[in-house]
Amino acid sequence: MQLSEQETIRRENLQKLRDLGIDPYPAEKFEITAYSREIKEEFSDEGEAPNFQQVSLAGRLMSTRVMGKASFAELQDSAGRIQIYVARDEICPGEDKELYNTVFKKLLDIGDFIGVKGFVFRTRMGEITVHVKELTVLSKSLRPLPIVKRDEEGNVYDAFTDPEQRYRQRYVDLVVNPHVRDIFLKRSRLISAMRRFFDGRGWLEVETPILQPIHGGAAARPFRTHHNTLDMPLYLRIANELYLKRLIVGGFEGVYEIGKMFRNEGMDRTHNPEFTSMEIYVAYKDYNWMMEMVEQCLEYVALEVTGTTQVEYEGKVIDYAGPYRRLTMFEAIEQYTGVDISGMDEAALRDACRKLHVEVDPTMGKGKLIDEIFGEKVEDHLIQPTYIIDYPIEMTPLAKKHRSREGLVERFELFVNGKEIANAYSELNDPIDQRQRFEDQLRLAERGDEEAMALDEDFLRSLEYGMPPTSGLGIGIDRLAMLLTNQHSIQEVLFFPQMRPKASLHERQQDKEQISE
Repeated sequence: MQLSEQETIRRENLQKLRDLGIDPYPAEKFEITAYSREIKEEFSDEGEAPNFQQVSLAGRLMSTRVMGKASFAELQDSAGRIQIYVARDEICPGEDKELYNTVFKKLLDIGDFIGVKGFVFRTRMGEITVHVKELTVLSKSLRPLPIVKRDEEGNVYDAFTDPEQRYRQRYVDLVVNPHVRDIFLKRSRLISAMRRFFDGRGWLEVETPILQPIHGGAAARPFRTHHNTLDMPLYLRIANELYLKRLIVGGFEGVYEIGKMFRNEGMDRTHNPEFTSMEIYVAYKDYNWMMEMVEQCLEYVALEVTGTTQVEYEGKVIDYAGPYRRLTMFEAIEQYTGVDISGMDEAALRDACRKLHVEVDPTMGKGKLIDEIFGEKVEDHLIQPTYIIDYPIEMTPLAKKHRSREGLVERFELFVNGKEIANAYSELNDPIDQRQRFEDQLRLAERGDEEAMALDEDFLRSLEYGMPPTSGLGIGIDRLAMLLTNQHSIQEVLFFPQMRPKASLHERQQDKEQISE
């Protein structure tokens, strides 16, 4: 391995620490009593700066300013950054000054972890600072961090901003770009808030299989694997819907799951092959009730994550306070294209697609053709939260037939800023009707539709035992996180997004262009 000059120096410093009898990776625990943010908040009032508040904290050394017998440095912990003051005679009260003169001044590098104990004071410049009385080396870093530098005119140098580098080395991104940490803290608060909302209503969080013998519950291309012991194919789940409904059959009135789904499809700024979804099923409810519940949930989550229901996204203010606008699928298409497709058969729909310049292929059935028109001509117009309701039956094999409108199902999708973030039905609980829908999907698969839904005999068996009237909902957590953190790309809200293998400069540029689309 070819080492850079900095990497060579750091390894030399590592050995020098060991030669001095200092373990650069000690096993003993270091007791932490305070964090940078807590200290700054507690001592924020300039008139109340207690000079003898004892603290013990740990973190990365991010900068040093050595001034002979005393130095200032900046320490970064999990809550932020704080200045520390290190004086030779304070950390080396005896004759031996090696800890300061050699270890601190010469052998510690930017990025090293240290622990300090001391008291808090305010400098003459007014900065809250920890006066160090004890210093401990906790972990030696062997690679230099890409520390951002600014000149006197405010120009920035060495910023760690290249998207591909940031996604591949998220651990570095989190250290040097504080705003990235804030994004993921908000994502975590989003999931916690959603759990509190559901738990507070008495619904049960459950876990269902990720490896499934049949890829059901959604129209998507699955990842396939093989179980060696059982000698059978298995699929990473594309949805958990059919298993959650089995639990409703089993007697639970409300169940939900937050977990990973997998779809062997394209990657762009709103799609990752591995993504997080929340699905919930509540017995004795319908899709009208579910729309009201979603409004309550998203209003609550927005307040918990951002402190307001009016959240800025890409220069627009999205208002998550209900009620949301409602349009039927046919109304939305007619409003934004001027074409009424409600009575069209497959041939007429193909002709409409041609006139609207929507590309289609021979494998597409009636439902897919309608979906293509909607996706190409309508979605981008739906900026504020909007429910698209009452879908054609061909588009939704698992939803209940509309109670009053022939050829439609009781389904809605919620769109925000032109993207779907929620999908819900009055669930189909008629086993005979469900079998017929599955068989229709099999015929689409025979025509070459790789996203057609598979027939699941065990799920049909469960419905034959009886499932109560039920409403189900799925919410895309990643897309919702994008909206609530004002991020343009799904890669920004995933700790470790899927990346192509490292390749040539030309291929990397193509990758960046696709992600930015």
